[in-house]
Amino acid sequence: MKKYTKKDILALAKSENVRYVRLQFTDILGTIKAVEIAVGQLPDALDNKIMFDGSSIEGFVRIKEADMYLRPDIDTWMVLPFEDTAHGKVARLICDVYTSYGKPFPGDPRYILKQAIAKMQKAGFSSLNVGFEPEFFLFKLDEKGSPIVEPIDHASYFDLSPIDGGEYVRRDIALELENLGFVVQTAHHEVAPGQQEINFKYADVLTACDNVQTFKQVVKFIARKNGYLASFMPKPVAGMNGSGMHTNCSLSDAEGNNIFYDPDDPMKLSLVCRKWITGIIKHARGFSALTNPTVNSYKRLIPGYEAPCYVCWSDANRSSMIRIPATRGAGTRTEIRCVDPTANPYLALAGIIAAGLDGIKNVSEDELIKPVYDNIFSLTPEQRAAAGIPNMPDNLHDAIKELKKDPIMKETIGDHTFNKYVEAKEIEWDRFRTDITDWELRKYLNK
Repeated sequence: MKKYTKKDILALAKSENVRYVRLQFTDILGTIKAVEIAVGQLPDALDNKIMFDGSSIEGFVRIKEADMYLRPDIDTWMVLPFEDTAHGKVARLICDVYTSYGKPFPGDPRYILKQAIAKMQKAGFSSLNVGFEPEFFLFKLDEKGSPIVEPIDHASYFDLSPIDGGEYVRRDIALELENLGFVVQTAHHEVAPGQQEINFKYADVLTACDNVQTFKQVVKFIARKNGYLASFMPKPVAGMNGSGMHTNCSLSDAEGNNIFYDPDDPMKLSLVCRKWITGIIKHARGFSALTNPTVNSYKRLIPGYEAPCYVCWSDANRSSMIRIPATRGAGTRTEIRCVDPTANPYLALAGIIAAGLDGIKNVSEDELIKPVYDNIFSLTPEQRAAAGIPNMPDNLHDAIKELKKDPIMKETIGDHTFNKYVEAKEIEWDRFRTDITDWELRKYLNK
């Protein structure tokens, strides 16, 4: 991440002919919001003087507490070339949300993640490096420009053009990301028709979460520019693989050494890494409402589609929730495979950090959870129970109940966000369970 001063930002805005600045933040449900200003107001913005009505934002404040301020993180300054206008360029700054009393707003997801990072650093760990692997679908639009659930192609894993109909859209996205400073590592067609994956280099956890929000914006914009809809819905089509956002994590010390690596261990994994894994497994059901936050999330977490519906770990087994990729040394990491792209990245990673730290702090060597090498999908429920392998929640309703039962998750996201988040998700579940689906009509209408 580049380090800027206010003077740098004003000079860059002038030299780049920026005429419009977007002050962005994220609500508790992960939706990107923005207050947009003309460049003439940029000095006020950099002095934290831009105010907005927080009562209109999901999970923020009541009418009588409406006034809130945006404090730009100046190191997130980015000119968005794909949004150039005839009058000049558009730039963005990611902001932290503050109250009118000059205090960090406790319902700001970015602030919640910063608190989790502070606890991690207090525990003696310098940084958490995170690499996301977000997947998405490209769907066609009808003659009115409305999306239809028809994939851009019928290709499969690693297929090439002309079978891979999304190759040129995916390439445009990757090139635009590189223009913004992303280091794009791989881009390819995924298993399901129309499904894509673009991976970019890891970063410290806060920057990584900022990056994945930017990534989603770019993907949506470039897909629409090419005449398609990009969807991060976890399971948009029944009978096909869903989209995940595998989350690779590794802890570093002050010298930048990977704490998860131990060259003397048979698996080359440190005791800290094993405790981290155990903590995540113990809290997986508790944080699932954060990592898998929608009704549709749980349509993905079912057997038969490579999604991790059982809570365990392995160094090779892709049916496990946590996998340890083969790379060792600086690249040793835990790949948490349950996370999906509808997750609010700030809240999801705050929950993961809290779970891992709880394991590091409170799990003894005797309590370490052992890796699983069986194909978990082939085990019976009785065999999984005997092996101590729980499943992820079956639906959002169960996930909300698990969140309520996990005091560490509640402490991590704070009372304000916990209450607002649970309320929003219970409303979502109630609306789903009272809806009449197409499946029900097909099944019962003519009975």
